[in-house]
Amino acid sequence: YEVLAKRVEGDELKNLIESVDLVLDCSDNFATRFEVNRYSVESLTPLVSAAAIRMEGQISVYDPRQAASPCYQCLFPDAGDDQALRCADSGVFSPLVGMIGTAQAAEALKCLMGIGETLQGRLMMLDALTAEWRTIKLSLDPACKVCGG
Repeated sequence: YEVLAKRVEGDELKNLIESVDLVLDCSDNFATRFEVNRYSVESLTPLVSAAAIRMEGQISVYDPRQAASPCYQCLFPDAGDDQALRCADSGVFSPLVGMIGTAQAAEALKCLMGIGETLQGRLMMLDALTAEWRTIKLSLDPACKVCGG
């Protein structure tokens, strides 16, 4: 593997995503998430996206190889505010990052190995204050500018 200790965007990000079997998005801003999602959809590369902020975390699998799979932007339309809800500004409960990261790793392994049932088409959320997990079903957005629903 190769470690890149720099911000990657544009054509470089697109080429990297096209060269891998799966993308793990652990970024802290919407602009990066939207760009990763767009290139994931274009290259038909599965995306396991996870986020944590304050005391809440979420994870989902977006698999553009599956016709019924919504993409990240179906769930979170681009509102143009890439500074909203950053854990760098709002803080995050440290153990939550490990909990969500472990779930993200499990989803990535299931997806790569083709075993079990991934979170494709579902969003799993954790409230660390109550230690409660919730899962909601996701739908394609027919007006999505990235995947077209």
